[in-house]
Amino acid sequence: MSLYAVTYTYADDPAALDEIRPRHREFLGALASEGIILLSGPTEGDGPFSALILLRAGSTDQARAALSEDPFQQAGLVSEITVSSWNAVLGAWRDGALAGQL
Repeated sequence: MSLYAVTYTYADDPAALDEIRPRHREFLGALASEGIILLSGPTEGDGPFSALILLRAGSTDQARAALSEDPFQQAGLVSEITVSSWNAVLGAWRDGALAGQL
């Protein structure tokens, strides 16, 4: 398994995002319980509302497939998805909590 950094850019529809967010978080929480998602959460910045998801998968296609049933995606609230493989070579998590898993 490799690590993948997935970036979601959300549609500009705060009311719909608020309505579906509990199901979105439940879905991602289930993937986290399975050990697929390592970290997930919204990002803040100058651009549109977005999120970063760090997950384990065998390929870019598998990373996309793992998230394809996300209620936000199913409702058309994710306007852009970027999937990048990530080779973590340094850091406390690599040497600590994730040692032997990367």
